[in-house]
Amino acid sequence: MHIQIVLFDGFDLLDAIAPYEVFTAAAMYSNEEVIVKLVSAEGERLVTSGVNHLQVQASDKLDLSHKGIILIPGASGSVHDNGPDSVPFKLKQATETELNHLLKEAMTKPDILLTTVCGGSCLLAMSGLLEGRHAVTHHMGMELLSATGAIPVHARVVDDSNLITGGGVTSGLDVALYLVEQELGSQIAHAVEQLFEYERRGTVWKAKGNVPNVSKHENQDEETRKSSTIQSYEIWNFPGKWDTIISTPIGKLPVLIDISTNDGQIVGTAKQGKEIVPLDNPFLVGNQLKWSMKVAKPMNLTLKFIVSIDGNQMVGEAKAGMLPSSKVIGHRLD
Repeated sequence: MHIQIVLFDGFDLLDAIAPYEVFTAAAMYSNEEVIVKLVSAEGERLVTSGVNHLQVQASDKLDLSHKGIILIPGASGSVHDNGPDSVPFKLKQATETELNHLLKEAMTKPDILLTTVCGGSCLLAMSGLLEGRHAVTHHMGMELLSATGAIPVHARVVDDSNLITGGGVTSGLDVALYLVEQELGSQIAHAVEQLFEYERRGTVWKAKGNVPNVSKHENQDEETRKSSTIQSYEIWNFPGKWDTIISTPIGKLPVLIDISTNDGQIVGTAKQGKEIVPLDNPFLVGNQLKWSMKVAKPMNLTLKFIVSIDGNQMVGEAKAGMLPSSKVIGHRLD
């Protein structure tokens, strides 16, 4: 059993160290060889965590030639701003290093099991690696998973074949204990639970078995919103072609938005470069228009827009989960 826990600048200590201790404890109870390493994409170095800038030694470079488990922690930092100390900034920064390329390659290797704790799945999602995959993360990042094309599952641990993801910070214990049970057996996992005086929480979700029925009221609000007609604001304020700019943290993106009406409903499209996508479910809230749409830059995301109109000017914002809001400004072309 070979485990590599990947450290990157700003990583969360508990996300990494809790699984490290579980795996190390399992090694004491097992006759099999269990190797646990703290690694980085760059190789041996001191890696600064997001918790009081504590430095932790990575002993080696992430090695994809080893079959086994790779575990990606999340980041630690502010969740109330968009600055360099924020969790989204640190995760995005990690995707711009060699780690991004290594993780993409790791996802293609059948003898590597990729696992995450907390925001680690957001890191994968921001790298475009979770599209169509079932996953979980910290509750504050679930919208981001959805925005990047992942299928968010509200569970403590989600097992999607060669991808296992954990929820909030302490779920690192549950992820590691589940992996120990799968790799070394339930008796050793139980022994570690007794040693730590901790019992694994929740049912591990898998895309197997019968699918539960969904009650009608769960989709009631969405259906009501989809069927609502334009009543609260004059319709002529919105239709037209809008030359807009989305100011993201990494640059300004021009988007041509074309809004019209059809049987009392607002419809529209957005053109970014050569790609044209529909405005998904545009609806009015007071004098503001909301919709969702997919964009290709700065990464593949589904952004949620909310804008208002003042004459021939459009102002508002676009947001994807916990990523920083992007200002939207535009003017009517016709």
